[in-house]
This record gives sequence, C-alpha cells and structure tokens, in this order.
Amino acid sequence: MRMIIVGGGQAGRSLARLLLERRHEVCLIEKDAARCRELADDLDAAIFPGDGTNVAVLEAAGARNAGCVMAVTGVDQDNLVTAQLAQGHFSAKKVIARVNDPRNAETFRALGIQDVVSSTEIVVQLIEQEVDSAHMHLIASLNQGKGEIFSMTLPYDTAWEDVALKDVRFPKGTLVISLIRGGELTIPNGSTVLHAGDELVAVSEDRSRKALHKVLGETK
Repeated sequence: MRMIIVGGGQAGRSLARLLLERRHEVCLIEKDAARCRELADDLDAAIFPGDGTNVAVLEAAGARNAGCVMAVTGVDQDNLVTAQLAQGHFSAKKVIARVNDPRNAETFRALGIQDVVSSTEIVVQLIEQEVDSAHMHLIASLNQGKGEIFSMTLPYDTAWEDVALKDVRFPKGTLVISLIRGGELTIPNGSTVLHAGDELVAVSEDRSRKALHKVLGETK
C-alpha cells in the first residue's frame, strides 16, 4: 500500500522507517533540500522535495492513489492544510494529521480531520487498523482506546447469508448498533437476517476487534 508522509523531521523519518519495515510503499515529502538528500541516503523510500501544502507536490507524490496521507510536520497549520487537501481535493482513503500543540486537536476535528494524533506509534496503529482489516473501518475510539466503534461490510460469499443476527457467534462485549443495506440505515434486532454487502456498525471492547473481524469475515 502506498503511504505518503509529509514532513521529513524526526517524526516523519521514524514513521517512514516503521512503515518500510511493514513492507509499505513509502513516499516522503520534505521542504528542505539538504534534509531530502539525508533522507534519500537513509531510507529506501521515494523522497519528494517540496511543500506538502502544494497541490502539485501532493499530485506528484501520488496522493490520488495513496492508501493513507500523513501530515506530520512540526507546523500544525501546514499539517491542517495538507490534511484538508488530501481529504477534500484528492479524496484520500485515509488522512492522519499530527498536532504539535494538543490544544489544536479540537480545531482540526471541527474542520473535518478526524484522525488527529500526537504520537508516531499512534499513527502506525491507526494505519494498521485499516490494513489488517480490509473490510473493517475504525469510526471512533472510546474510553481512551479501551473500546471502539467500527463498521464492517460482509463479503460477497459471507458464511452468514440468510442467518439471523442472534445466531452469529459475536465475541463477548460486542453490540451491533446499526445495519446499512442499499444505502438505508436500520436498527437491527436479534431476528434481523444478514446478507452479503450488509455494513454492520458495532461497539466492541478493543481486545475483541480481531476476533470480531475473523467471525464476520467467514466465507462459505
């Protein structure tokens, strides 16, 4: 998966190294020419000299086809602009923005950037949640990460076709709160029958996520 990192400082360098270890394709954008040369010598990644708040630079780095765009410069204003461009102009699948001043986090979210973090490790965790679960998407974390709200779409060959919700072996601590089918949202109950393509929105304990993905991902 192509990962675009904007910002080649310590955070960007560390993030790039972690993602390369996980065998992602990494493209790193950095303003400073001298630092670009250092990064090119240090990392097996595509290095793009330029400003990540510039549409042409993001385009050249492949933002239209990126699995994730991460704005991790040391300037919050630049990170916000980059994230907004990635999300609004390029319709990136996932956008993550770093805040250097935690007081700016709510401003970022108010302007539509939901994945706002202040730690490289958390950035990687957010990415891996998407990569490891192809049909599962994190919506929100609850209680400092102890719980999660996420959605998952049943595969076309799901083993749960025509099975009632009450008969699915959900992990303990999981509650399905809505079902989206054909663009229509309903509140399911135990007798609701599942079909391929259904998108389930659930609340679950953090440790139950992988187990739930395994259960709902079962195929015929």
